[in-house]
Amino acid sequence: MSKLLARNVGTLDRVVRVVLGLGLLSLTVVGPQTLWGLIGLVPLATAALGSCPAYSLIGVSTCKVDQAARQTHS
Repeated sequence: MSKLLARNVGTLDRVVRVVLGLGLLSLTVVGPQTLWGLIGLVPLATAALGSCPAYSLIGVSTCKVDQAARQTHS
């Protein structure tokens, strides 16, 4: 698997991303009804994929399973 698409988003991080994404997406329907709410698709996509390209670039991972697998292969 590509290092950029490696799983690096943990469960709690994914839940937060879904809540944040849905909250931002709701701005397209309620409140100011602005298309800026579509930015909520980004955290929803990263939560669905379990991978965050920004995390990959800076070497961060909140995924405990992935961290354990890396330690056994090192």
